[in-house]
Amino acid sequence: MPPFLDWVSSFSHQVQRVTASCLLHPLVVDAADHHDFSVVNTAGEESGGDISCFNCGKDESEDGEEGDVEVPGRDKEVLAEMETILAEVFEAAANLKRAYVSLQEAHSPWDPDKMRVADVAVVSELRRIEVLKERYRQSAGGGRRRVGAATLREVVAPYEAVVEDLRRELKSKEAEIEILKEKLETTSSPCCGAKKGKSKQKAKNCSSQSQVAMPLAPELFENTMSLVKGASKSFTALLLSLMRSAHWDIAAAVRSIEAASSAAVASAGAIIGTNRARYALESYLNRKMFQGFEHETFYTDGGLSSVADPEQHRRGCYTQYRDMKAMDPAELLGILPNCSFGNFCFKKYLAIIHPKTESLFGDLGQRRQVLAGNHPRSQFYGEFLELAKAVWMLHLLAFSVEPPWPC
Repeated sequence: MPPFLDWVSSFSHQVQRVTASCLLHPLVVDAADHHDFSVVNTAGEESGGDISCFNCGKDESEDGEEGDVEVPGRDKEVLAEMETILAEVFEAAANLKRAYVSLQEAHSPWDPDKMRVADVAVVSELRRIEVLKERYRQSAGGGRRRVGAATLREVVAPYEAVVEDLRRELKSKEAEIEILKEKLETTSSPCCGAKKGKSKQKAKNCSSQSQVAMPLAPELFENTMSLVKGASKSFTALLLSLMRSAHWDIAAAVRSIEAASSAAVASAGAIIGTNRARYALESYLNRKMFQGFEHETFYTDGGLSSVADPEQHRRGCYTQYRDMKAMDPAELLGILPNCSFGNFCFKKYLAIIHPKTESLFGDLGQRRQVLAGNHPRSQFYGEFLELAKAVWMLHLLAFSVEPPWPC
């Protein structure tokens, strides 16, 4: 190759390297701006002052762009909304913590009324937090105003449910008050029309009081009966779970515990065939628990106080009902193991739980404790006590009702 061509080739190679270096490492911004300004300034000097017009146009365009920016008040409004939501979240979290503490306190000692109120409060605060989360999402998306009314309804709904529960409880308490008022009236004046010389107005007042109290009394029975049904279902579910854990033949087990009734055995096959053994077992438990319900002590003794002094017996039954309502049956029997309720539990446990059924626990330890006059402190016996307490309270309430006085 001639020397001239070598030189040209080498020069072209150097130009290519410089170009590549410029592309890979561009000039800094300040230098580029200074270079552009120099070019524009040179052009302006040649054109007789066009540079001033160029700068003016740039300022005008920048002013126009600044005019399109949103007003800062909008940001303040959004920020205020977020701060409000955050404050409500903290408040809901604090309320949730207090409700959860109340829920724990209701467990020991066991208080079903406090348990129900605390449970409703926990659920309400969780729903409130969910509503606040939805409000935050909608505020971030710009849909706050459209859903304001719906959000308010969602916040109020849990509290309306709590108010409705409290109204039902208040109605039940009013029924109890009316019954106590009626008992007070009958204690001060045993009969409205039995004694001669009583005015017709007093007889009319007695009749009106009976008419006010009696329609409210069934609500006490309904509330107590709902406790019986809930405890019965819970105890039945626990018994079936123990049977399944021990790999029992559920159909055979139901037939064995129903062996005392030929009619029950005849129907057990159909029930079990449709996978409804739970209903057969629950029916058996309820039949055993309510056996002797018509007697004042379920035939655990020969007491006849309801015949000797009916009025005193009725007052005593209602006093027991009122006192037992908020008591833990295990704690009560720990203090008075051989009271009337304790004897009722002894008798019903031995009647319901067959020795074969108790073999689910691996031994007959609980049965031996019951036969010795002790109440076991186990989960299974605790569930049984809840059922026994509900049935006993219904029995007390039934024997506390007095027939209407003839007026």
